[in-house]
Amino acid sequence: MSARNRIEVIHGVNLDQLGRRNPEHYGGLNYDELTFRISAWAEELGLKVRFFQTNHEGDLVEHLHTLEGLADAIIINPGAWTHYAWAIRDALELAALPSFEVHLSDVDAREEFRRVSVIRDLCVGTIKGQGPDGYREALTRCQTLLKDA
Repeated sequence: MSARNRIEVIHGVNLDQLGRRNPEHYGGLNYDELTFRISAWAEELGLKVRFFQTNHEGDLVEHLHTLEGLADAIIINPGAWTHYAWAIRDALELAALPSFEVHLSDVDAREEFRRVSVIRDLCVGTIKGQGPDGYREALTRCQTLLKDA
């Protein structure tokens, strides 16, 4: 039996613009710095990560459709699509992998519309408001979940 340690880290709309966006909500790291940090944490935990980022909803849906046999769990930050993208929700459901929803900011303490998540009920857990460290928590939770499975 092979190790279950493949994590797909998916970033949605506008996350490629980290470093340019409001640092009060999103921190000061740019996207490349964030992925470097996530990769280092994953390596420490014995996890293999792949990254996907897009600003096109259909591309994210298509990517979720391709994950069968390629990933053991998903960490997803859909960005603004969190709040209304039913097609992404349906594709995440079809992917049928344990998933963690991650947000850099505390979406529940922001504008009313950000408190809605169309994917939350499909996810094993939601991590919000911890900045980049939320990804470390998600990786740790993935490791535990996959080890116990």
